[in-house]
Amino acid sequence: MTNQSNQAANDERQPILAARGLAKRYGHVVAIDGSDFDLMPGEILAVIGDNGAGKSTLIKALCGAVTPDEGEVLLGGERVSFRSPEDARNAGIETVYQNLALSPALSIADNMFLGREMRRSGVSGRLFRRLDQPAMRKVARTKLSELGLLTIQNIDQPVETLSGGQRQGVAIARAAAFGSRVIFMDEPTAALGVKESRKVLDLILDVKSKGIPIVLISHNMPHVFEIADRIHVHRLGKRAAILNPKECTMSDAVAVMTGAMPSAQLKGASHVVA
Repeated sequence: MTNQSNQAANDERQPILAARGLAKRYGHVVAIDGSDFDLMPGEILAVIGDNGAGKSTLIKALCGAVTPDEGEVLLGGERVSFRSPEDARNAGIETVYQNLALSPALSIADNMFLGREMRRSGVSGRLFRRLDQPAMRKVARTKLSELGLLTIQNIDQPVETLSGGQRQGVAIARAAAFGSRVIFMDEPTAALGVKESRKVLDLILDVKSKGIPIVLISHNMPHVFEIADRIHVHRLGKRAAILNPKECTMSDAVAVMTGAMPSAQLKGASHVVA
């Protein structure tokens, strides 16, 4: 029994998504330089970094949009090699992009299933490729309701008729519906007001409560410190430190991010790079 308990504890500590020594160069420009990454099960990991630090390239390498020149990516402890975002989606990794990647003229249900539409059973679906609209509407409504998006009454209304917060909610609901293992969120509150940002943060916490780990890329320090369990600080193409938001301040995080304070001097910092 003791051995089983120890094994369970070890499994719990194993990252669900990890990277070791990732490097990506564009000619003489080094975007990521031997970067490491660890996302633990069930956590919200914030990724912060100054402009040009390489955090966007790191995230793209982890979700299949960029192929790294060196290093390895591990999903559930097994090495993976994503050649496209579709490969990552097939492995259970979803990304909510800053531009949301929604089609404004299509309905909420159509956007939820964009690129992975459900087809009718039998000959009509297999041969004539007819879509199962009732099934897609039902799943879309269920997923929106699970995240508390009850203000959206008509699942068939075009996305362009929704508010900014509601659109973000649709994108998050889509990611939660298909992201079985990891969800990346790129600046989810960047274009929103205070009230809608609050709703989106609550949605993110709802997704976390379902056991799905989240990587949050954000420049909004108050939001990062409010909902993140750990903070990955990216600087000069690599991980500078992992911070515990309960043991350091926003000023400390900015100081490490900009190089004004060596991370080795900061309480609550781990994975420190000298």
